Amino acid sequence: MAKQYEDRPDFTPYTGPSGGWGSMRSLADIVPREKNPVETSAELLRMNKHDGFQCVSCAWAKPHPPSPAEFCENGAKATAWEITSQRVTPEFFRTNTLTALRDWSDYRLEEAGRLTHPMKYDAASDKYIVVPWEMAFKEIGAKLKNLAPKSVVFYASGRASLETSYMYQLLARMYGNQNLPDSSNMCHESTSVGLKAAIGVPVGTTRLEDFDTTDCILHFGQNVATNSPRMLHQLRSARKRGVPIIVFNPLRERGLERFTDPQNPIEMATGGETRIATQYHQVRAGGDLAAMMGMAKWLIEHDRIDHDFIAEHTHDFDAFAEKARATGWDEIERESGLTRDALSMAAEVYGRANATIAIYGMGLTQHVKGVDNVRMLVNLLLMRGNIGKPGAGPTPVRGHSNVQGQRTVGITEKPELAPLDKFKEMYGFEPPREKGLDTVEACRGVIDGSVRGFVSLGGNFVRATPETRLMEEGWRQLDLSVQIATKLNRSHLIPASGDTWLLPCLGRIERDLQETGAQHVTMEDSTSVIHPSFGKVDPASPHLLSEPAIVAGIAKETLAPNPNVPWDKWVGDYALVRDEIAEAFPNFFERFNERLKQPGGFWKGNKATGREWDTPSKKAEFIVPDVLNATGFTDADGRYRMLTVRSNDQFNTTIYGYSDRFRGINGTRQVVMMSPADIAERGLTEGQKVTLVGDAQDNVSRRVEGLMVVARDVPKGCIATYYPECNPLIALEHHAEESHVPAAKSVPVRIEVEAVAG
Repeated sequence: MAKQYEDRPDFTPYTGPSGGWGSMRSLADIVPREKNPVETSAELLRMNKHDGFQCVSCAWAKPHPPSPAEFCENGAKATAWEITSQRVTPEFFRTNTLTALRDWSDYRLEEAGRLTHPMKYDAASDKYIVVPWEMAFKEIGAKLKNLAPKSVVFYASGRASLETSYMYQLLARMYGNQNLPDSSNMCHESTSVGLKAAIGVPVGTTRLEDFDTTDCILHFGQNVATNSPRMLHQLRSARKRGVPIIVFNPLRERGLERFTDPQNPIEMATGGETRIATQYHQVRAGGDLAAMMGMAKWLIEHDRIDHDFIAEHTHDFDAFAEKARATGWDEIERESGLTRDALSMAAEVYGRANATIAIYGMGLTQHVKGVDNVRMLVNLLLMRGNIGKPGAGPTPVRGHSNVQGQRTVGITEKPELAPLDKFKEMYGFEPPREKGLDTVEACRGVIDGSVRGFVSLGGNFVRATPETRLMEEGWRQLDLSVQIATKLNRSHLIPASGDTWLLPCLGRIERDLQETGAQHVTMEDSTSVIHPSFGKVDPASPHLLSEPAIVAGIAKETLAPNPNVPWDKWVGDYALVRDEIAEAFPNFFERFNERLKQPGGFWKGNKATGREWDTPSKKAEFIVPDVLNATGFTDADGRYRMLTVRSNDQFNTTIYGYSDRFRGINGTRQVVMMSPADIAERGLTEGQKVTLVGDAQDNVSRRVEGLMVVARDVPKGCIATYYPECNPLIALEHHAEESHVPAAKSVPVRIEVEAVAG
């Protein structure tokens, strides 16, 4: 068991594959570190099984039948992290002020353990103090009643179950607003907007079985080994069948290069591995639009398009084709950072394939032109009829384990995405009709003071969002902060000027006993399949409540009694909540409870999969991009394109340790990855400390100091840093057009050399 150090940097390159013995050693470290090895090991065998629990980490699809060990390295870390034996008890807060805790790292805060009691911040002592649940609900309800409904935000992190999410959105709407931002606003809202406009659905169209029949995979801006490691099994199987995998990504990520299957005894014994990418194109950050346009141009020039599909199923191809023909190769090469020959090689392989899956992540969505990136990817698929047939389609890889499902059951600020008339009919109230606040708009409200209350269903909102300094300053002026959580994080340490509450909840892996017995909850994965999840571990504390019980407790003290909304009965039997979901969303959830019995879960359906296009033209839309640079800013002397990334020891803002094994960065997260050419050009040396300065040209000072220069294979003019440490460099208004996703994959920054002490 290795002690975790955050100040002992080691930049020795890692030469091994993804998976393999490296993954096994990583698990051998974290499982005993959380001091619950026996129970963790037993629970791992239940993970992602129909009668087990759904992974608390990513939302990647779950195969049926599952393998005996249907978990990955990062899923195992998340499990050990949740059912740790370590506790944050009242004694912890008797000895630690919030001022002192703000000096702790993200890792150290969560590593302290599970929260055990409901607490309220006491400004006089600068500490949290234990309070009864009844008092918490009563005082929160009283405060909410005194605030203007439009001034309160109800945030959801993307992890809460479908049942909790449905109750939560109903609480917000009955309270009087649709201020329901969620983590989708920070990552895949560009997908929801882009796919909806192009093919009529806001989610991907593929299912897990499509990997068995595809004969080409395009992979854009997604680090599989860190963000969705179980997908490596599908990629490995595809490669074993000879399927080409063409990768476009600024950084060379080991999971997209080589993989050793930890569940394959022969590979583990012999050191065997599978080469994943057959082509690896290191596109500039923000250059994917140009790369895809180059491929489209080649397909048109060489007549490798599906004329029949285009004629029958699409609209406005001629305008797009005209744009592609008119776009010069010089511009394509300059903006993408790739050569004409490289893009032609990729297009030629794609042009020969009969069925192509296009996988992508936040490397496409988190740009100013992130929505255009998604639409351009759809253009590329439509050119060869690669939507609505086996083995083909767009495959956005979602993050949090139920972020897609929360949107399905009404966690949305957009009135057109929620069945408001149905809610009115079912519950006898008039839902608000105006658009609510998304994440960027909620941040604006925190900063300018128009947001007065913030209820957070999980997450680490202040740490996860851009504009860190101004957000923390604004947060301190709130009248109410309610944080529902399992572990301590930075957002809990920034108290409001009014009341600050920290409410601990059960984790998904824990047994949830209610009036009618043990309960189970449900999630939706990245491929629109709904799964049950059964917790069996003893709760971390007898003082914890389930998420539905906490939502109901707040609702009962805030809202007027409504005989149509039996909060207590819903908490006593989650099946009743599923019945409500089925009535509100019959197209997706008809016979919800009955269909949950189906092994492997049930697919909620997708019109575009059947080539039914829910667009104004009733056809799939070719949408012409207006520029090829997705960054939203121009190049300038001394300006770099910064992309923020996660390490191998991380899930979102949760830091499991200080080993980014695949990138060979250990013992620190305070780094800036640069190309050797850029290091030499600036006269820097590896290990030298520099300051990054935001270059948004808006007269706001943004700085992150003390970053060590590390030479890595990064496109010239681009640099990579860790999220969330470098969020302070991202201007709030630097976001995707239309979707408002923070543009964290191409941020304008400059480098200042720090003076050497002494």
